[in-house]
Amino acid sequence: MHEVPIVRDIFNTLQESHPDKFDRILKVQVEAGLLCNVQPILIQNAFEALIRDEPHLAHIDLEVVLLPIIAHCETCHQQFEVIRHKFVCACGTPSRKIVQGEELRISKVEFLT
Repeated sequence: MHEVPIVRDIFNTLQESHPDKFDRILKVQVEAGLLCNVQPILIQNAFEALIRDEPHLAHIDLEVVLLPIIAHCETCHQQFEVIRHKFVCACGTPSRKIVQGEELRISKVEFLT
């Protein structure tokens, strides 16, 4: 399960980015693209496992938002959602240019004021 190191990295990044207010984090939102090979439920399970090792994180709410795959068509210059792994634009042109769907990032952090 590669999600445990990912969750650890998320909280290490938050610790490095916000050392003075890390203990006031209430909620962390993570965006995961469908192609990033991360399952939201497994991220949540990994977070629960991390809390057992580091109970001081138990007050934090972790939300994983799954992002669809969006590609760009070089023919008609439109972006389109890839559905059922069909990378074909409405104009009929296949496309390999992915503009969303591979990312895994911290998108929002809420702090206790």
